[in-house]
Amino acid sequence: MIDLHTHSLLSDGDLIPAELVQRSKQRGYKALAITDHADESNLEQVVIALRRFVRGLPADPAITVLAGVELTHLYPEQIARLVKKARKLGAELVVVHGETIVEPVAPGTNLAGIQAGADIIAHPGLITPEACALAAKKAVLLELTTRSGHSLANGWVAKLAARHGASLVLNTDSHSPSDLTPWEEAKKIAQAAGLSGPEIDQLKKNARSLVLDKLAERKRR
Repeated sequence: MIDLHTHSLLSDGDLIPAELVQRSKQRGYKALAITDHADESNLEQVVIALRRFVRGLPADPAITVLAGVELTHLYPEQIARLVKKARKLGAELVVVHGETIVEPVAPGTNLAGIQAGADIIAHPGLITPEACALAAKKAVLLELTTRSGHSLANGWVAKLAARHGASLVLNTDSHSPSDLTPWEEAKKIAQAAGLSGPEIDQLKKNARSLVLDKLAERKRR
């Protein structure tokens, strides 16, 4: 499993980052991004803390850890500026909290996140064809999720992504140890969203490619 959307107690997760890494490793994870929720009030605190944590980890061939952030419940007009700021602070992965059908996310958030060049639009809900087409053009990944509630729109996201050529990734949006999902279980959720075997394999390839890109960026810094 390569999971690019998880939370620690730096926002609303249950675990400190160190335990999140160890529990993910125990579940067979090969790569993990810690992407705690942030807005204008705590962006610096979250990104700097996660960067410090990741820099302090010893080399471990069993798991790769990225310091990320999930920009959450912003007004769409804030998103471009905060994506840029998060990257300047050193966030290796920028996720935008998309327009899930189970939370009051501002309309236009998906499109603004894509226009801003975020890495992933999390649980984008009933994303529009326009946004899907732009995600394909700008190489922004759209998320399928194992998380209850958010996952209700997986089928819609998968269908529109296929129609417009957008790339997908499968994440857990984990907040607690019980949310961490081994790949064999996660694949069933992707299958239930209508994906074929080769399409499910592509989910992992998309995640792996993004991780490799971010590691290459890390070496250049």
